[in-house]
Amino acid sequence: MAEITMAKIRITQVRSVIDAKKQHKRIIEALGLGRPNYTVVHDATPPILGMVTKVAHLVRVEELPNDSK
Repeated sequence: MAEITMAKIRITQVRSVIDAKKQHKRIIEALGLGRPNYTVVHDATPPILGMVTKVAHLVRVEELPNDSK
């Protein structure tokens, strides 16, 4: 059976959450970020993409190349 792999995205926090709304602070924390220049890698699932959309002004998103084996 063929294995289906999800696209990966690299999320980097580029702005501080000091003056951000409480909801945005909670989203940043849920993504695993915490301070500027922190980077995490997540699968590009609809919930993750929705969170990234909400805090797009605080983060930079890059799609990672697919590692086909």
